[in-house]
Amino acid sequence: MSRVAKRAISVPLGVEIFLKKEKFLVKGKYGTLSHKIHDSIHVNYENNLISFKIKKESYANKTAWVQAGTTRSLINSMIIGVSQGYEKKLQLIGVGYRVSIINSNVIKMFLGYSHPIEYLLPNGIIAEIPSQTEIILKSSSKQLIGQVAANLRSFRPPEPYKGKGIRYSDEIIRIKEAKKK
Repeated sequence: MSRVAKRAISVPLGVEIFLKKEKFLVKGKYGTLSHKIHDSIHVNYENNLISFKIKKESYANKTAWVQAGTTRSLINSMIIGVSQGYEKKLQLIGVGYRVSIINSNVIKMFLGYSHPIEYLLPNGIIAEIPSQTEIILKSSSKQLIGQVAANLRSFRPPEPYKGKGIRYSDEIIRIKEAKKK
């Protein structure tokens, strides 16, 4: 049985919850997010508390509590996203590496290749460039911001000998020792 699913979620002020049969909708100051609820899970919303239970016919299914815990975690992330938002910081480390924004939705990066790389940001992502070597991504969706940050990092992942590349601001790169004669 999932211990995660047994904990109720308290809904903060300013967040609206709409619960239809299989659709869970969260609305807040940073946007609106929705999630499809698994068939074996029953979601109850009363007195600003969201609780999760398994339907009677799903007791024989061993993965029902697993689905309930996953659903609780996803809904909790959605509530945090629409009330506080998520932020990821990326750093460009390397000589000549720089980044700029075009038309507020295209990131143009110079990463040591013979050509600049342009990345079109999906809807729901806001990018800020405080300096030429920093990217700050903001969004209400935890999954979307993580995927966009991973896509940007994949253009030039940090290499292990000098540490050059795109890295998360809190990431620690283990530098290998160079080959000796």
